[in-house]
Parts: sequence; structure tokens; C-alpha cells
Amino acid sequence: MSETPSSPTSSPALDNCWENRWLLPEGVDEYLPPEAERLEMLRRDLLDLFFSWGYELVIPPLIEYLESLLVGAGNDLDLETFKLIDQYTGRMMGVRADMTPQVARIDAHRLKREVPVRLCYVDVVLHTRRHGFALSRNPLQIGAELYGHGGIESDIEMLRLMVRTLRVAGLQHFHIDLGHVGIFRALAREAGLSADQENVLFDALQRKARPEIETLLGSWQLAVPQRRMLGALVDLNGDAGVLDEARRLLAEAGAEVQHALDNLAQMAEAVQCQLATIELHYDLAELRGYRYQSGVVFAAFAPGHGQEIARGGRYDEIGRLFGRTRPATGFSSDLKTLLALNPGPQAIPRAILAPPWSDDDTLRDLIRRLRNEGERVILLLPGQADDPRAMGCDRRIVMRDGQWTVVPVDAREGDG
Repeated sequence: MSETPSSPTSSPALDNCWENRWLLPEGVDEYLPPEAERLEMLRRDLLDLFFSWGYELVIPPLIEYLESLLVGAGNDLDLETFKLIDQYTGRMMGVRADMTPQVARIDAHRLKREVPVRLCYVDVVLHTRRHGFALSRNPLQIGAELYGHGGIESDIEMLRLMVRTLRVAGLQHFHIDLGHVGIFRALAREAGLSADQENVLFDALQRKARPEIETLLGSWQLAVPQRRMLGALVDLNGDAGVLDEARRLLAEAGAEVQHALDNLAQMAEAVQCQLATIELHYDLAELRGYRYQSGVVFAAFAPGHGQEIARGGRYDEIGRLFGRTRPATGFSSDLKTLLALNPGPQAIPRAILAPPWSDDDTLRDLIRRLRNEGERVILLLPGQADDPRAMGCDRRIVMRDGQWTVVPVDAREGDG
């Protein structure tokens, strides 16, 4: 027997590549039955929830020009975004890593309404790196945004909707972290920090690196009150007593800080009143989304998991960056994460196996009626092995006493 000659370009590395050509890139996942069906049902349930609250669905494009996609997002989102060159214009484009800027653009430049606007979305985003609870590079982002109202009431509505979203997803045990980026931003401005100094201190605060924070504040020769108040932020986290402690430690701060504390106290009071069963934590050094958030920020955490499972807050500045000053608040989550946190019981197959296609009008009418009633009916194809359980069927259509009847599948069917 003659052997097929090797390609001149073949090599062990190339051969290995071809052997593994069915593998997905690291961090890129796909869903198979029945998990894909559970994911889709959750998507439908949450969109129905948003609809009942008055939120309208938008579907932004997967890819946009980079300057629009990254408006006000900061360096983190830039690093997360896959980039390519548009062959038509030569301009840089990006595959979205976050849909929030896209929805803000739609409100500012496509809808242009003067009344408050409620929008929701759910679609795939793409990240250059793995991160988050699900460690996925292609999360299924879901969220809601409210534009055109700057009051605390819209922030409260958004937090309530986020909590309700987690409940609909089957999550019962989680807590909420509450903070306000305006406090750090105002203190940094009052202290006269440069942009570079603010960025360095911001990074240290996120890591709760107390010795580093003390060293930085001491080296910048700040006034004693400003140094003391900025340094106090790292320890202002915990239960409801944090707000009273913040009032005491930040008493010398200006009106903007005091207003932010008032705002945070109002938010906390509303949460305790309307969401009394939710455990609430406070963290004044928590600056999620600092580059574009402008007010209260909140995030949900599940027991035993360090990564947030949903996040939100106010981001009024993004409207100005899109050329239309307009207050905004919103939240987002990842459907894959929500599904992973609530795997649920193994689904029991629910389908009906029908005999092969025939000219029997009575049989076809029965199949049509069953499908209209929401049943899943699968036709047995000619020549196919009659194995209902392999087809995921728990019932079948049989002829009994001259009539087509739906009967349970015998437990022994498909065993051999």
C-alpha cells in the first residue's frame, strides 16, 4: 500500500494544530442542550420583567468605530476591546466589550427624547481577557438604563430592578455593596491632586493597600485635613454605622462631599425600607466604574464568591461626552454567571414522539394541536431506530382502538 506524500509545508506543530482545530479559544464558551434552553428561558423571563417595568429593548451593533465605543470608558475597557481596521474607511473599529456606552449613544443621538427614557438590552460582548465570576471572554450581558432623571428615585428604581433580576434568576442569597464615587472625586479635587496623583491613589484604594496609601499621602505634602480624610476612606466600609463614622471623619469636607453622603444615606434608607430582606454593606473606597460613574454605585455579591454578580450606579457624565448632557443610571449582569449560580435540578425530558410522516389527516391535526398548545412534538423519520428516550421524549403517539392517542413512554423503552 502506498502512503500519501506529506505536504511540503507540514510539520509536527502544524499537524498538532490541525488535530486540535475543533477546540475553542481559551475563555470562549458555547452552550449545548439542555443548558442552552435554560439560558434562553432566563433571557425571555428577564426581558419580560424589564418590559413590565416599562423598559424598551434595544439591540446595538456588535462592532462600532472605536472612538464611539470607548467614550468615557477609561483604560480598562480599552484593554478589554478587540480592535480591527475597517476595510471601507481605514478607521479603527472595536468589538464591544460593554454595551453601556452604546445604549447611552442611542439615547443621546438616535432617540433624542426629552422625557425620561428606560432602555434594556441583552447580547454577547467580547473581552480580550478572562475575568469575572464565569471567567468567560464572551459573556451574555444583560442590563437596563434610565436616562433623563437625576433624582435619587431613579437610582432606587435601578437597584430594585437589579435585585428583582437576581430573584427571577433564582438567586435568594446575596448582599449589596453600596458606595459613592463622588466622595473620593470631591476629596481629590479639594486636595488639589493632579490627574496622575488621583490615578495612583485610586489604584491603591481599590487594593486597600493602607501602607501604600499612607506613604503616597505623606509624600505629596497635602494639608493635614485633606490627607486625613483621603486616608480615612480605606477603612470606611462595613455595616450601617459606616455612614455615621463618615459624617464624623469627613466633617471638614466641602458641600459636594456632604451632599454625596446625604445621597448615600437616602439610598440606604430606601433599600432598608423597600428591600428589607437584603443584607447591605457600605464601602466608600469602592470605586467601580470610576472613570465614568458620577454618583452612587452598587454591586451584588453571592456567598462564597469574591466576584460581583451584578453592578450598577449613576453615570451622568457619559451624556456630556456624547454631546448631550443628560443624567443616567443603570445596571448590568452576565446571564451565564446567573445561570451558573443557580444550576437547578436536572431537567426532565418533555417531548412527544410521533410516528413517521404520513397522509393521515387525523394524525397531522393532532400534532398541529399539540404544538399549538405548547408541546414539543418530534417526528420519527423513516428508517430511524424507534428509541423515544434517545430523542428526549417522555411520551409518544400511538394508535389505540382506532384513535391516535398520547401515552407515556414505557420505562423499558430504549434499554436495549
